Amino acid sequence: MTRPTLTQATGPAHTRILGLGAARGSKVVPNDDIVGPIESSDEWIRQRTGIVTRRRAEAGTDVLDLAEEAAREAIANAGLTGADIDAVILSTVTYFHQTPAAAAIVADRVGATPAAAYDISAACAGYCYGVGQADALVRSGAARNVLVIGAEKMSDFIDPADRSISFLLGDGAGAVVIGPSDTPGIGPTVWGSDGGQAQLIRQTHSWQEAGEQGWPTLRQEGASVFKWAVWQMAPIAQKAVAAAGLTIDDLDAFIPHQANMRIIDQMIKQLKLPETVAVGRDIADMGNTSAASIPLATERLLREGQAKSGDIALQIGFGAGLVYAAQVVVLP
Repeated sequence: MTRPTLTQATGPAHTRILGLGAARGSKVVPNDDIVGPIESSDEWIRQRTGIVTRRRAEAGTDVLDLAEEAAREAIANAGLTGADIDAVILSTVTYFHQTPAAAAIVADRVGATPAAAYDISAACAGYCYGVGQADALVRSGAARNVLVIGAEKMSDFIDPADRSISFLLGDGAGAVVIGPSDTPGIGPTVWGSDGGQAQLIRQTHSWQEAGEQGWPTLRQEGASVFKWAVWQMAPIAQKAVAAAGLTIDDLDAFIPHQANMRIIDQMIKQLKLPETVAVGRDIADMGNTSAASIPLATERLLREGQAKSGDIALQIGFGAGLVYAAQVVVLP
């Protein structure tokens, strides 16, 4: 007796970013507003990080609100409606509920029910993780249009007196819709992790211990993170370019995670980027928004005309885990 053969899903050969959306915290917070508790100065923060201001959300705005705003804009810019979305991937480390997933709630808000929906926790690499997964979902035939969101309200996890990371952080969300394409629009994702260095960027204690120790906040070992990002992430970025069949000279834009302006400058040197390459520097007045930082920086480059639709961009995220991911994309 012949056993039956399964039918396996197949999809299009290529994908691309169809639309992009952004949401930024409504409050502009200059350095002078936060230097008191950390006994610092505007000059110290600018020299150390390149940050002049950061954007933070009002108390009544949460991660879901930021994610929804960015998602609606991305869907509209893709020329689609919520009903056209087959899957929603939301990357965040600042949503307070273990379950249900924030992605399912946002999917319902934007009219994407019954799309598949799930959250990922990959910190500052989360957006690139989501792009890699969305690309695979579409090419496998599991979905046609995938909404990827990076959303954070980092200000909920700040200790104002902490000098390691608190002054860096901002609030925002960025989103893209990824769908089929006649030509390649997303290169292979180069990603990985190093959990042996998990202590370098961490939550101070678990939620289980919150009753005894108070609200958990974020800490980092700044010098070690700087060295890791500069010396180990540039080779990952180079691998992503090579995996896409390109060279550094083929790039039009470089959009790294907005962790620190000094890290960005050092990565440019390590990669030997031509001066013609536009570089995302959204951190200067947005701060570090973790999973939201790359799509927010992308939106700014396009809005300000530093990059244009069809340009080839290298994007790389890296952060707590330690985790990282990079890919080359064609800008929407």
